[in-house]
Amino acid sequence: MTGYAATGAEAAAGRPVVVLAGGLSYERDISLRSGRRIVAALHAAGCEATLLDPDDTLLARLDADRPAAVLIALHGAAGEDGALRGVLELAGVPYVGASAAASRISWDKPTAKALCRAAGIGTADWVALPDTTFRELGAAAVLDRIVERIGLPLMLKPAQGGSALGAIRVADAEDLPAAMVGCFAYASTVLIERYIDGIEVAVTVIDDGDGPRALPAVEIAPNDGVFDYAARYTQGMTTYHTPARLDATTTERLMAAAVRAHETLALRDLSRVDIIVAPDGTPVFLEVNVSPGLTDTSLMPMSVAAASLDLGALTARMLRDAARRSQQVSTVD
Repeated sequence: MTGYAATGAEAAAGRPVVVLAGGLSYERDISLRSGRRIVAALHAAGCEATLLDPDDTLLARLDADRPAAVLIALHGAAGEDGALRGVLELAGVPYVGASAAASRISWDKPTAKALCRAAGIGTADWVALPDTTFRELGAAAVLDRIVERIGLPLMLKPAQGGSALGAIRVADAEDLPAAMVGCFAYASTVLIERYIDGIEVAVTVIDDGDGPRALPAVEIAPNDGVFDYAARYTQGMTTYHTPARLDATTTERLMAAAVRAHETLALRDLSRVDIIVAPDGTPVFLEVNVSPGLTDTSLMPMSVAAASLDLGALTARMLRDAARRSQQVSTVD
């Protein structure tokens, strides 16, 4: 197949690749948009690709028509919490991206922040508060201590989740209880962190054979100041600058922090690291996404284009590498 260097037993057999998109998470529609776009990009790169919406027939379909490799374009828990990746590993189906174990760690924002901080990567002070603790210890008393310890404003987000669903900035203590309740609608634990008023950037990290490297950072400038779900997926609500409008020294520090986070969390192939650049130029780690969006308004495609890379060809290469990686493991076994 043109644009897809067949390597490994399955790839050499000329099998197509599969893109998984859809699922049942809150982000289903975004996932389908990502899936359709990457399938079109793969076709343009000469790679035969099929879009599958995973359901209870998925394993049977993969067994019946075994792909060379799979790209997971599912967002939210379905694509990022490691469960589906674990099933693919059990089925012996190679896939692009972080392992099941690494995905589980990255999916949990407080855990990812703790590991990155331990590795020397800056991150804002935070506390993770389960709904049971919120209720049992008394909401008012707990929230008073949080404000006293961390200060205002605060950024609240589900400890596990994507696309900024449930995320909200809180400037006044009196608004905190309602914001907590809103976050609990999306997850049983809320991450409460100090809001850093800086420049928000997204750094795509890829590893296409020569080790992880950062692509040009995307600077994010939402109209209302918060990069929430609407700002992410509604045309005209956010202005993007690629590369980010930062000086060379800050850019170097930013890209080094993104690669270090990728390595610290034991990720592979691709990730998107979200960072705030503080007023003094310090990169502050927010979170990492192991299944970045691929829609027309998504950040990874912007970085890929700014690096003068072709999204379809790059993805095809990662699929090739996933097939080869699987073949190497089988040979060792």
